[in-house]
Amino acid sequence: MPHHHERRELPFSAEQMYDLVADVKKYPQFLPWVSGIRITSNSETEMMADMIVGFKSLRETFSSRVIKHPKTQIEVDYLDGPMKHLHNVWKFEEKPDGGCLIDFTVDFSFHNAVFEALAGQFFDAALRKMTSAFNDRAEELYGSSNSNA
Repeated sequence: MPHHHERRELPFSAEQMYDLVADVKKYPQFLPWVSGIRITSNSETEMMADMIVGFKSLRETFSSRVIKHPKTQIEVDYLDGPMKHLHNVWKFEEKPDGGCLIDFTVDFSFHNAVFEALAGQFFDAALRKMTSAFNDRAEELYGSSNSNA
């Protein structure tokens, strides 16, 4: 099963980064390959959402449950779609000297072992591109000079 773990130090507050990641409805504005989001329920601690992901003529819809631990952690569990399993966790930790640490992990598996092996070859690069998109979006929204706003 492909697995990815990434830890980044960013100049933004943990609250800002939590808010950015929790704002799922805006993902199509900045995340590569995300063409649509449909939120079916949303509360302070849980969201159910369908994400449409595509590349060229390929389109797939993933249904997920998002568990929100306000300002500290977001967990995403796959419910339905073309995969067998998907789980990811974002952790947000305020740094004493400003900024925050982001800890991101994801693992997944496909029903089809051949497709999983093929996807695994591109998995790391695709995830790095997506996590960089979150960083770029934070720069756009908050700018490094506004990191404590």
